[in-house]
Amino acid sequence: MASTVDFVSYATEQMGQAGVVSFKKMFGEYAIYCSQTLVALVCDNRLFVKPTQGGGSPTEAPPYPGAKPSFLIENQIDDAPWLSELIRITARELTPAKKKTRGKTKGHSK
Repeated sequence: MASTVDFVSYATEQMGQAGVVSFKKMFGEYAIYCSQTLVALVCDNRLFVKPTQGGGSPTEAPPYPGAKPSFLIENQIDDAPWLSELIRITARELTPAKKKTRGKTKGHSK
């Protein structure tokens, strides 16, 4: 079952105090970014936050078969201050995705 944009919008509103939060549809599900850092996935209308040391120890579960376990956020999704703090910590501890650069064309000397 694919996630709904209503659920993703609600989740991102709840974590809005963490910074600039956005989402992107990917493969029928959604990736959530905070300050351009991938911090969470929404799969089957369930929120999975990337695990970090500072994030504590919420319940872990894989977002899809074969994936590494992530923090599964269930009831706490309604606690906006708590969720925002978790997302803020997660974004701070993860490295932002590097932008791809085009390779330089090597010139030939004669």
